[in-house]
Amino acid sequence: MQKVRVLIVDDSALVRKVLTAMLESDPGIEVVGTAPDPLIAREKIKALNPDVLTLDVEMPRMDGLTFLENLMRLRPMPVVMVSTLTERGADVTLRALELGAVDFFTKPSADLATTFMEHAPDICAKVRLAAGAKPRERSAVVKIDLSPAKLDVAPRLSADAVLPRAQTPGSRGGTRIIAIGASTGGTEAIRVVLEAMPPTAPPIVITQHIPAAFSGPFAARMDTCSAMKVCEARDGQPIQPGHVYIAPGSQHLLVMWDGARHVCRLHDGPPVNRHKPSVDVLFRSMAASVGAAAIGCLLTGMGDDGARGLGELKEAGAPTLVQDEASSVVWGMPGAAWKAGAAAEMRSLDAIANRLLELAHTPVSVAARVGT
Repeated sequence: MQKVRVLIVDDSALVRKVLTAMLESDPGIEVVGTAPDPLIAREKIKALNPDVLTLDVEMPRMDGLTFLENLMRLRPMPVVMVSTLTERGADVTLRALELGAVDFFTKPSADLATTFMEHAPDICAKVRLAAGAKPRERSAVVKIDLSPAKLDVAPRLSADAVLPRAQTPGSRGGTRIIAIGASTGGTEAIRVVLEAMPPTAPPIVITQHIPAAFSGPFAARMDTCSAMKVCEARDGQPIQPGHVYIAPGSQHLLVMWDGARHVCRLHDGPPVNRHKPSVDVLFRSMAASVGAAAIGCLLTGMGDDGARGLGELKEAGAPTLVQDEASSVVWGMPGAAWKAGAAAEMRSLDAIANRLLELAHTPVSVAARVGT
């Protein structure tokens, strides 16, 4: 297997050292060089021709965004951002994803070595996946060895750890609610979908794999580009047409029936499929409380979170669809759902919003309305 060749760009000598050790703990990754700032990085890119760049968001001589924008214009290549857990770090990282960065991971504020190593499998997987992406060419198909690094990982729990599967699906009131799940590449995919939605669209609930410090700024950013009202979900918040509810990065988002209406419920349970929030948890709650009136959609993302939940929505009579491979940054989550038969349809990213609206205007079969 050919190793993924990585260039690390960070102004901190300690971060460069720790990142090098962490990435090289993966037998499929080779760190070919490091650079303390973008100007030196520019020369090393020419000399070393790396497959992937890890790029700090805040550096001397030239900030990460300016460098990224120039890089994507002059020499597009896969970039994984190294972000800080601050409001500015979140804003800059989200902007970097808009400019073409494939993914990001966060830099811990303390105990750098230990914290980085705890997340080494996920970070290494992000870097390996990035090597298969082609920035600015969303038709790229990601095909790369995803064998896990030989590192200890947390136990993988299913949605049962948060919410038992309902014996009978519900469809109270028959009002359509759209549920969307996404991960790698999802912040931009969600933007494309929300930009095409009218202010009168059915309510949308979203679980995007994202750190806690990023979900609020992400929701605010989506609110500026959508005609719908977008917010970070709050516990007990009523679900209304024309509104979008994004799961907080530290809690699972569930949709529940409170006796008179559907509401958002936040759950502080363990990670599911090693994610918190988890798409499987959201989809399972939708199958139980919305049933055939739900519409389930899986967008680009690494792994398979959401595939089983989408299958449960399909079994409940809900329309289900996934993003196609050609338009996905990573066809992990939608691909797993499609291969498992959980999705009834597959669409390109540009066609998903219109298809969701078409499905939303399709009456829910009376026969499918159980539990009303």
